Amino acid sequence: MDKISNFGIFTLLFVSSLTIMVGAVIAPSLSGIVEHKNLGFSASWLITLPSLGVVLFAPLVGKLLNKLGILKLLSLGLVPYAFLGFFGAFITNDYLLIIDRILLGAATVAVQVSVTAYIADFFSGESRMKMIAWQGMSIEFGGVLFLAIGGVLGEMDWQFPFYIYLIALLCLFLVATILPKPKGRIENKDNTETKESKSKFKVKLIFVSSLLAMMLFFVGFVTLPLYLPESFHFSKSETGYLMAFISLIAIMTASQMPKMVKTFGAGKTVVFGFLFFMLGYLVLAATISVPFLVLATIFIGIGFGFTIPILNHMMLESSTLHNQGKNLGLFSMGVFGGQFLSTFIEYFTDNYTAIYGFAVVLAFIIACVIYFMFEKLSKN
Repeated sequence: MDKISNFGIFTLLFVSSLTIMVGAVIAPSLSGIVEHKNLGFSASWLITLPSLGVVLFAPLVGKLLNKLGILKLLSLGLVPYAFLGFFGAFITNDYLLIIDRILLGAATVAVQVSVTAYIADFFSGESRMKMIAWQGMSIEFGGVLFLAIGGVLGEMDWQFPFYIYLIALLCLFLVATILPKPKGRIENKDNTETKESKSKFKVKLIFVSSLLAMMLFFVGFVTLPLYLPESFHFSKSETGYLMAFISLIAIMTASQMPKMVKTFGAGKTVVFGFLFFMLGYLVLAATISVPFLVLATIFIGIGFGFTIPILNHMMLESSTLHNQGKNLGLFSMGVFGGQFLSTFIEYFTDNYTAIYGFAVVLAFIIACVIYFMFEKLSKN
């Protein structure tokens, strides 16, 4: 197998940053989109409909991974990602716009699954954990960069943030010219069957944990673009900066993931992540000042950094070559399914304090339950 260069690693991390961008990049200009598009559905669906597309197409993409190969699947994801995202700015028909955003999710899961599988092929052990941590950091750095840019562009024109999707074409060029082709590995059949039988419960637990973690994380992304202008009189760019700050904190937290896992174990670190979500929404529900608002975003960012990157690594470690595509597709379903579920929280009430209070209770209950589940798993 060819050794991957530092520029190749950069390419992997750059492509990984597209996954969070799929919905979040237009979040700061959501109010402007509402003003100019006569939408027959909730504007927040524009952020979360790609997540539904991921859930619907993840099983298919998981199967295609072994049939098409990693690089071909990655390339087939990047092209529609660029054009479906870009053309969303010009579609006026509600039904076509919904289909466009759902298919954008299909392209996104192809990108996510293939990049993670590529990392699994080229790295193992502690180096793989570091790469997964870097991947989590790059995803959130994409949030920092693209949310900030999206906020600035949204101030200029509500359609401009959609142009950012075209960056996937640059990623395609880098993939085609920089990344070496992975070679197939052979895994012992007996070891594969043993590992698969032991990891079934763990895979289900990782799936549920990733779904709930991303749902809690995206409660903020769905509500803050409307809550901040209404309650704190933030501009679009200020909203983008604050949401980007959440991603910046997540980057710093994800960088500490290997140390946390080494010290406390993966399961307990995930529990800590849910407790930080709880603290973040507790402060957000009670705050009436900007300093406490910043504190809340710090806690929420830490919650992401201690959950999603670690769960991603755990899913890889629980997979074999035989079921890797299926399990990575399942992980994508959990992550983006959580994003999509966060949309529906606004249908329960339009009181943001009540929404954030509900998130506090939910995060605490989840932390308690998965603590006992991971403890049970570690004893078996």
